[in-house]
Amino acid sequence: MTEILAQDGKLIIEMKGWDKLWALKSRLEIPLEHVKGVHADSEISREPKGFRTLGTHIPGVITAGTFRQEGNRVFWNVHDPEKVIVIELHDERYAKLVIEVSEPASAVAMISNALPDKAA
Repeated sequence: MTEILAQDGKLIIEMKGWDKLWALKSRLEIPLEHVKGVHADSEISREPKGFRTLGTHIPGVITAGTFRQEGNRVFWNVHDPEKVIVIELHDERYAKLVIEVSEPASAVAMISNALPDKAA
């Protein structure tokens, strides 16, 4: 499972329990200004993941770690595809984060509300 928090201008993503081992990461910190968008997506787990560079992939059980997809790095931490959100990034190591959260709609709303105003 993954916990998400937005504070001090950063999006903090923390892997819990065994997911730290499976994903080979315990925490990601992303400046909120580098978040392009966020949405729930229960279908993305059915799509090709790309080439696994670090982490674990057992189809139907877990996808966790860093994958290369269409020339971009994508971070995954998913057990239950029905609880997935996708966070799209720019100017970061990862092009997107595909993570499982306990309540996708709440997580999407929290991140969206924390994003800096794009209108200028």
